[in-house]
Amino acid sequence: MGRTARLTYRRVIPCLDFQNGRVVKGVSFVELKDAGDPVEMARVYQQAGADQLAFLSIAANYESKPATIEMIASISADNNIPLIVGGGISSLEDIGEVLDAGAQMITMNSAAIKDIALVSEAEQAFGSSKVVIAIDAVHAAGGRDKWLAAINGGQTITDYDVVDWAEAVARRGAGEILLTSVDADGAMEGYDIALTRAVARRVDIPVIASGGAGTLEHFAEGIIEGEADAVLAASVFHFGLLSIYAVKEYLDAQGVPVRMDD
Repeated sequence: MGRTARLTYRRVIPCLDFQNGRVVKGVSFVELKDAGDPVEMARVYQQAGADQLAFLSIAANYESKPATIEMIASISADNNIPLIVGGGISSLEDIGEVLDAGAQMITMNSAAIKDIALVSEAEQAFGSSKVVIAIDAVHAAGGRDKWLAAINGGQTITDYDVVDWAEAVARRGAGEILLTSVDADGAMEGYDIALTRAVARRVDIPVIASGGAGTLEHFAEGIIEGEADAVLAASVFHFGLLSIYAVKEYLDAQGVPVRMDD
């Protein structure tokens, strides 16, 4: 399955974890601490030049739905930045509520693996541009170029081959794939280029690379060598190690088309 037309520019996407409508920070999803107001943080990232902003629930289930819906609505009312929202979304009702609150896209992982028909149903109900399938990839034991899909926050490894699974959800109507290397996540040693490239070459929809960015070079590698359409990161932006502008400026210097503020 080859690639078709790609977007005119590559995107840089900060990712924020949330719980009960508040942004949180922790280590491996434990020892969580309140990290700030999501509306204000969205405003800051919008001013910094982020192309989109991903808000992902760290809960295993779609918990505290009212607080989540209120959070999305507040961000949308105060900012113009496109939102990708995920974490525990498992039904068309969930998707509809999140989109109605102001999100531009939703992500699903575990729910899609448990029932792939939900991908087709979501595409038919809301359009493929709204449906992002998140895939958490773990290296298969003894398999250098083989990865298995994980669910439940990366804690449960399935028998699904990641590349085959990506192709399957693309055929079912997914509009994008958010591809995270569980092995590389948090290490800040670079994206898993082999993984990203393998998926990008198999599907004809945009792939968002996630997990491992720590330097300017890593972002460029994810796009140029990994063939990703977008690069997502958390720690380097949250802790001020890199700015979105610096990343885009570097990408531009490497010949990668990015949207720069006028």
